[in-house]
Amino acid sequence: MSSKSPKGIARLVRPLVRRLHAYVPGEQPKVPGLIKLNTNENPYPPAPAVLRAIRKAVDPRLRLYPDPAATPLRQKLAQLHNCSPAHIFVGNGSDEVLALLIRAFVEPAAAVPASRRSRATVQYLWPCYSLYPVLAQTHGALARPVPLRKDFDLPTPDELRRGRRWDFKAALSFITTPNAPSGRGYTTDTLEELCRAQDGITVLDEAYVDFAEANAAELALRHPHVVVTRTFSKAYSLCFQRVGYAIAHPEVVSALDTIRDSYNVNGLGQLAAEVTLDHLPYYQRNFARIIASRERLHRELAGLGWRVLPSQTNFLLAEPPGPPAREWLERLREKLILVRWFPTPPLNRYLRITIGSDPEIDALLKAVRSQTKP
Repeated sequence: MSSKSPKGIARLVRPLVRRLHAYVPGEQPKVPGLIKLNTNENPYPPAPAVLRAIRKAVDPRLRLYPDPAATPLRQKLAQLHNCSPAHIFVGNGSDEVLALLIRAFVEPAAAVPASRRSRATVQYLWPCYSLYPVLAQTHGALARPVPLRKDFDLPTPDELRRGRRWDFKAALSFITTPNAPSGRGYTTDTLEELCRAQDGITVLDEAYVDFAEANAAELALRHPHVVVTRTFSKAYSLCFQRVGYAIAHPEVVSALDTIRDSYNVNGLGQLAAEVTLDHLPYYQRNFARIIASRERLHRELAGLGWRVLPSQTNFLLAEPPGPPAREWLERLREKLILVRWFPTPPLNRYLRITIGSDPEIDALLKAVRSQTKP
C-alpha cells in the first residue's frame, strides 16, 4: 500500500484545480414517485424507431470502435442545415463542444502578457449557463461575466461599449439563445448585430432553440467567426446518449477535430441521433405539446400570484408569492416535486420549472394551490 496520505495527494493536485468550484448539475435522486422538473429533460420518450434501432444495435459490434468522424450523422445534419458536412462538428454532448472551443481559441492567461489579455478572455452575458465560467477557469482563462439587462434582454453593442465591461476583442464570447435560465428568446437580427461587433469567436448556444420562435443557424454560415451549438438532449430526448454538435466555418471545425478525442461520440449515440433525424415530425409534435403545456403553466401560475417570465424554452423561471423561493423549493420537495433553485442573486428570487407531462404539470399546480393562501 502506498505511503502517500490523502492530504499528501491533495497537495499534488494543480493549484488551479484546487481553486475551482465545479459545475453543479441538477439533482438526480432515485425516489419512488418523484416528479423531476429540475433538469429540463423532455417528458416524452424518443421516437419508437430510435428505441428499436438502439436495441437492434446491441450486438457483437459493441466490441468495435465507432466511426471516429461520425460521418453519417454529419451528413444528415448538413442536409438539415443546408450546408456541407465540413460545416458540422459532432461532440459528446454540446458541453464537449463548448469545452473544445475554449481549448482551440483561448490562450491560458498565464501564457499572454497583460497587453494581450483579450486573447485569454472568455466572456458571457450573465445570468447564463453556469458551466461557462467553470470551463474558462479549468483552462486557466479569464472568465468575464457581463450582466444582461434587468429583464434578461440582450444589451445592444452601444450599451456594451458605454458600460465598458464587454470586450469586443475577446477570444471567445458565449451568448445563450434562448437564454438559460431565464427562458428569454432573442431575434436573429439582434443576435447578428452583436455578432458583427465581435472580433473573436462568438458562440450562440442554442440548446433550447427547438422550443423558440426563431433560430440563428444561418449566422454560423454567414459569418466565419460565429459558431452555433446544438444538443440532442433537451428537445430530442437523448440525454442518456450525450450527443451535441456545432455549425461552424470549416476552419473552426478543423481546429476542433485536431484536439478532440479520437472516438469522442459513442456509436449508439451516433445511431440514435441519425434515426432521430429521420423522424422529425414525431419530435415536432412533442415540441408543440411542450409549448402548449408551458403556456398553460404560465397562465395558471400567474393566476396564483406568481411572477412568471416569458419563455421560449422547455422551462419557466418564476418568482413565487409570499415565502422566498428557497422555502417554496422545500415545500414542493415535501410533495415529491423537484424544481431548481439557484442561490446567486438575482436568480435566488426565482424557481426554474421544467415543463413536464400534463399529469406532472397538474400535480405541480395542485401542490402550489395547496400552499397558496386564499
